[in-house]
Amino acid sequence: MTTTEQASERALAAVTAWPISIGQAARLSGISPKMLRHYESLDLLGAVHRTENNYRQYSLADVHTLRFIRRARDMGFSLIDIAELVGLWHNRKRSSASVKRIAQKHQQALSERIESLQAMQRSLDTLICLCPGDGRPDCPILDDLAHP
Repeated sequence: MTTTEQASERALAAVTAWPISIGQAARLSGISPKMLRHYESLDLLGAVHRTENNYRQYSLADVHTLRFIRRARDMGFSLIDIAELVGLWHNRKRSSASVKRIAQKHQQALSERIESLQAMQRSLDTLICLCPGDGRPDCPILDDLAHP
């Protein structure tokens, strides 16, 4: 466990009164209140309890779900995949094959994106080498960009 994760766990353990406000849930999960509301609007959290004044109140389970979402976002999963992963995470009768399928699909998409980025980098390397970078107006980089 990293130092940041340890500090996060200590902060979570220090909370003695549940449920908590949106600001506290945001701090404990590392997600902004705006994104927290967005995830709630996408039904990634399920029904969040509200006070008589309509203030959101988050449980410990909600904070754990938000941390799960943040970690999945950090790994680049789409919100559609995250919704499916959250559902599988909460379903104790899930098949790990379902989770693995989602992860493999994401890994393949990442590999394709990396290949595409590397091809762009190679093209830029070539164009940079071809560009004299002097005071003249001729520039192979601009010429290439102008002719797809």
